[in-house]
Amino acid sequence: MDEKPSARRGPDVCSLRYGLAVVMHLSNLSMITQRVSLSIAIIAMVNGTQQPAPANASADRPLQDPSGPIGEFHAGSSVYAWSPETQGILFSSISYGILLTLIPSGYLAGIFGAKHMLGAGLLASSLLSLCTPLAADLGVSLVMVIRVAQGMAQGMAWTGQFTIWAKWAPPLERSKLTSIAGSGAALGSSLILCVGGLISQALGWPFIFYIFGGLGCVCCLLWFTVIYDDPMGHPCISLREQEHIVSSLAQQPTSPRRSVPLKAMARCLPLWAIFSGFFSHFWLCTVIVTYLPTYVSSVLHVSIRESGVLSALPFVAASTCTVLGGQLADFLLSRDLLGLLTVRKLFSALGLLLPSLCAVALPFVASSYMTTVVLLILIPGTSNLCDSGFIINTLDIAPRYASFLMGISRGFGLLAGIISSTATGFLISQDSASGWRHVFFLAAAVNLFGLVFYLTFGRAELQDWAKERTLTRL
Repeated sequence: MDEKPSARRGPDVCSLRYGLAVVMHLSNLSMITQRVSLSIAIIAMVNGTQQPAPANASADRPLQDPSGPIGEFHAGSSVYAWSPETQGILFSSISYGILLTLIPSGYLAGIFGAKHMLGAGLLASSLLSLCTPLAADLGVSLVMVIRVAQGMAQGMAWTGQFTIWAKWAPPLERSKLTSIAGSGAALGSSLILCVGGLISQALGWPFIFYIFGGLGCVCCLLWFTVIYDDPMGHPCISLREQEHIVSSLAQQPTSPRRSVPLKAMARCLPLWAIFSGFFSHFWLCTVIVTYLPTYVSSVLHVSIRESGVLSALPFVAASTCTVLGGQLADFLLSRDLLGLLTVRKLFSALGLLLPSLCAVALPFVASSYMTTVVLLILIPGTSNLCDSGFIINTLDIAPRYASFLMGISRGFGLLAGIISSTATGFLISQDSASGWRHVFFLAAAVNLFGLVFYLTFGRAELQDWAKERTLTRL
């Protein structure tokens, strides 16, 4: 049944829950800049314009000739002989780490509270980012270890956010609040891609990690000060806002859970529809986030400064579309123009189909600079419309287990990221022109599979296994 939530409204943009969304926005911005730092720094770290290394050069050690072709970069920065295959493994290693902690952190955050777990993850990721340049000098293997550990820390910080929104977000504001928080990832990507090249040229690539690692430490202070697990325990919330949040969530279970209905979850097709959507969405998103600077640099043949600016534009569009999509989704719901299920499927379809069409078109317009740039901007922008679709669907069908299920969902997404980033590194190492074509065609096919599966089996009503089993309180 296509259900419509109650249209009751409370305090809006100046409320504390929107302040929490802004803090989460900044935290997500910080984490994604730390994750993408390597993607922009790698251009200077390996310097594709450099002549081949001697036969006895180690892949782990920096090349000690910063003269000649690499004059575009800061003279004091080390350069490494890392092959495309090695770079692909480095890019995907952070996904391995996130995958290891997504499910257990989501479950534990639901039991013990998300504030301290998420804050600790953000702090650990920031400190590891500060250590990355030293690790690179000591060897590529240590960089992989750092990236895996950083992924584990970020896995702790990503999934527990839904535990907080399950208690803070009224049903008619879920799309808006989660889109404001989630748009930090897209804005962070645009920020690091825009200024990363400038930092690399002016100060050297190590300062990319130093600056954004330090930014994460500052965000940790803000996180522990503002974020609380429950509106009932926040010292600064107004009584009006507290009553609005509590009353809007009155029909949802809030008691602590002692067990997770894993068998029922495994048999739930609407849940598998969400998982398939995450897998498809993250496949293309990982390729874009990880390899966009490389694609812009190698296919459009621009400098690292221009590469960073061009690579940032798609994520400016993505951040804008995330927020506007959330506003539009909640507008359609609050005015009873569309039902909840229709809204979720509409935004999921737009977020999977439109970027697929753009990706398929890219190889055919490579000779046109402007057309290529436009398509690269549209891919992340339209893809983030999914944030108002299946991305938050677990809050509809099982709010009681939202954090745990978000961990599993992101696990499927990270699995797709591991496969896609490794496969992309392999494909473009064989032949650049045909390799990129195969990369985009494969991503479009995966997206279409996820779209068909979600449209067929996706639901928005509360599932039986997610309902409260205790006696009703009078």
